[in-house]
Amino acid sequence: SISFRYSRLRRPMPTPPSSFILLILFTSTLTVVNSLIFPHSNLAMSNGATSKQHFNVPPAILEDGNGCECREEIVLAVRLALEAGKNMTQHYDTKGTSEENLSSLDISTKQNDADFATAIDIQNENFISSQIAHHFPTHDIIGEESTGTGSVPSLSSSKTTWIIDPIDGTTNFAAGLPLSCVSIGLCRDGQPYMGVVYAPMTNELYIAVRNLGAYRNGILLSQCTGEKSTKTLSNSVVCFEFGYARTEQGVDNMVDAVRRLLKHGVRTTRTLGSGVLDICYVACGRMDVVYTGVAEEGWKPWDYCAGLVVAMEAGCTMGQLLKDKEEGYGFDMYSKSMICGVNKEVVDQCRNVVMGL
Repeated sequence: SISFRYSRLRRPMPTPPSSFILLILFTSTLTVVNSLIFPHSNLAMSNGATSKQHFNVPPAILEDGNGCECREEIVLAVRLALEAGKNMTQHYDTKGTSEENLSSLDISTKQNDADFATAIDIQNENFISSQIAHHFPTHDIIGEESTGTGSVPSLSSSKTTWIIDPIDGTTNFAAGLPLSCVSIGLCRDGQPYMGVVYAPMTNELYIAVRNLGAYRNGILLSQCTGEKSTKTLSNSVVCFEFGYARTEQGVDNMVDAVRRLLKHGVRTTRTLGSGVLDICYVACGRMDVVYTGVAEEGWKPWDYCAGLVVAMEAGCTMGQLLKDKEEGYGFDMYSKSMICGVNKEVVDQCRNVVMGL
C-alpha cells in the first residue's frame, strides 16, 4: 500500500538526547508555574512581552457623552504611573544580587527610622509633578515627598487638585518586597474624582473614575454582589497596618484591636505594607476589610485619594473608624482613621470590634 511504501522510505527520527528532553520538560513546567504564581506579571507573558491592551484607558471611560470630566487627565495619569513604575524595577530586579547598589536608594529618614524616603520616591514625584504642571499649569498638586513632615496643604474646593504618592509601600520597595505601587489621584470640587494605581511587580493597573466604574488591567471590577454582599466579620480577611506608632500607648492600642478581632473570630488577618494596595485589594475582593487609625498610625490624603475612587466604584463602603462621620466620596481624607470594606455590614461589625464598642 501507499502508506506501507511511505513508511519504508521514511527515515526514522533520531532519538533526542535525554538532557534535551529534560530541558523541554523543565521549561514547560517553569512556564506553567510562572503563570500560576505571577498571572499578571511580565514573567507570565510569552517572550517577555507586556500585554499593552491591559494598560489602555477603558473605552467606556473615554467615550463621548458619558459625563467624564477628566479624559486628558486620566490618559496622562496612566502614562506617568507606568513610567514611574518602570523607574522602580531596576532596584527590584537587582535586590539581593551582586548587581544591587544600595547607595543608589539614598535613603533619608523623616519622623523616625521607620518613616523614610528613597531617591526613587523623590525622582518619581518630581517627574510626575513636572509633567502635570506642564500639561495642566492651573492645577494644584499635593505630593507626599514635597510635603515631607510639614502640614499637608488644604484641599481647594474651587481648583482641580492632584494628590500623588510616588511610591506607596516604600519600606516594601526598599526591602525588595513586591507589594508597592504608584498612586495618582485627582480631586474636583474638593472630593476624589479619579484614581490611577500601578503596581509594577504584579503588573496591575487600577483605573477608576467617579460614576464610571473601576477597572483592573482593563477589566471592570464587580460591584458589591454575590460573595461580597454576604461577607460578615467572622469569615473575613481583615487587613491593618501598624505604621509608625512606637509609643507604649500607641502599641497597646493597635495590639489590643487585633486581640479583640482574633477573640471575636475572623478568617485571618493580613498586613501588606501598602495602604493604597490594601484598599484596591478590598475593592477587588482579595481582602474583605481594612482599617487604620486606632493609634498614631493614621494615613494621609495620598494614601486615600486614588484608592478611594477605586473602592467606591467597586461598591465598597469607606469611612472613618468613628461613627456618624460622612462616608463614601464625602470621606475626610485628612482624617486620622479609616475603614473600608466590601459591604456596610462587615464595616460596622469590624468598626465595633476594633474600637471596643
